[in-house]
Amino acid sequence: MRIGLYLPSFGVDASATIAEHARHAEDAGYESVWVGDHLRPVRPFLDATLVLATAAAVTERLKLGFGVMVLPLRQTVWAAKQIASLQHLSGDRVLLGVGSGGSLHGDAAFRAVGVPFAERGARTDAALELLPALVEGRAVSVDGAEITLTPGAPMPPVLVAAGPERRAARFGDEWYPAFSTPEEVAAGAGRIAGLAAEYGRPAPKVTVSLSFGLGDVPEAEIDAQVKSLTDYGLTEEAAREGMLTGPPERAAERLAALAEAGAHRVIGMPFPSARRRQAELFAEAARLAAAG
Repeated sequence: MRIGLYLPSFGVDASATIAEHARHAEDAGYESVWVGDHLRPVRPFLDATLVLATAAAVTERLKLGFGVMVLPLRQTVWAAKQIASLQHLSGDRVLLGVGSGGSLHGDAAFRAVGVPFAERGARTDAALELLPALVEGRAVSVDGAEITLTPGAPMPPVLVAAGPERRAARFGDEWYPAFSTPEEVAAGAGRIAGLAAEYGRPAPKVTVSLSFGLGDVPEAEIDAQVKSLTDYGLTEEAAREGMLTGPPERAAERLAALAEAGAHRVIGMPFPSARRRQAELFAEAARLAAAG
């Protein structure tokens, strides 16, 4: 199983810089690092593309994942330019997680960029139609004008997050559920495989993201993380079921179950305290899962 790690993309992490976290992840054996994408006034949040460009500059093999790029918050041609540029700067290491944005992003963010909140799904689908040709430097008609972006770059794998399952089936190289149990992953993957067949496409691979705090973590910190997950629309019960806590051995059992359910990659979102130590414990859990 491949493992990825979310980078601290908001506020100031006094323990290490983005560059130091990325290098540490590479040294710990991670396949990829990931960053969320928000345009909102609630708390400081760094631009996802710049965070990943920073990680690219200080690493050699780590893949660079958007977890996820909220497509309707960006004009599609500019999004394509950012993706192609990051492909060039990183040596084609981008993993393009995409989504339409939900209530957590807030109606205000969409109003700020002139996008009606209710149109975000349709705009996401329209962007996914255009992105491959734009990123690859092929001529595309956008609003009646033909445009070709140069230099073109290989279109990265597209991982489609929460939203209509048909979107993942139609556009996704991978399906990207968050905070899901192995049972939910297996059921969703089966449904999406059937839908993909209707489009004449292969079944998307599955990448799962989850929150984790391994080792001796105070109960109050676990409760705080549960509260933060409910902000994404999860119930408290679902948040606790989808979270990894306890020793690495217990986490290894969950990783093995996710692999059995069809996940080929799991991305960990560490609790904010002691992020580097948490990264090491998650990597240990992945090694234990691989060893059986």
